[in-house]
Amino acid sequence: MKTLIKSLLLFAFFGCFVACNNSAKTSETTTNDTATNEASTEKTGQAFIKDEGGTPNALQLAIQSEDHSTLVAAVQAAGVENALVNVGPLTVFAPNNGAFAKIDEATLNDLLKPENKEKLAFILTHHVAPANYPIDMLKKNAEKGRKLYMASGKYLEVTEKDGDLFIGGVKILGTVNVSNGWVHVTEDVILPKD
Repeated sequence: MKTLIKSLLLFAFFGCFVACNNSAKTSETTTNDTATNEASTEKTGQAFIKDEGGTPNALQLAIQSEDHSTLVAAVQAAGVENALVNVGPLTVFAPNNGAFAKIDEATLNDLLKPENKEKLAFILTHHVAPANYPIDMLKKNAEKGRKLYMASGKYLEVTEKDGDLFIGGVKILGTVNVSNGWVHVTEDVILPKD
């Protein structure tokens, strides 16, 4: 009888040990799954890699510029950050805050809504040429009447008038060389015709 009781106690103890061990593994798995799910909702890609040195890329330059905070907000709302940090070369025509201020406030606020993300992304990619266009190359394109292919799939005409360059009818105010190409600051937002 004592042997039977010892066996039952040993069996019960072993059963509790196995159950507790499985419970700990389940808890550990749940914790790991939760951590994995949290990590997967974080933004990923080149745009979210921290780089403390070197020449900034197009997105980093915009983030550092107080005069491009509306552009940065639009890029983030559209979720196209990675397009601006692509290795390139690429050319970004970057409207400044004054350019965005010319757009009626209701229209701008509407574009920044989550349900208009695709439309906003199209407008923003309409400001990016997947090629290397420094000022001298833009001038050559203007002289030859060539249009630039934009990441939106549309073409924009480059023109020169009185020493100023225009892209899609919008004046270029300044130019900065970045690690992945060129940023040309524009005085207006380049809105697609269609």
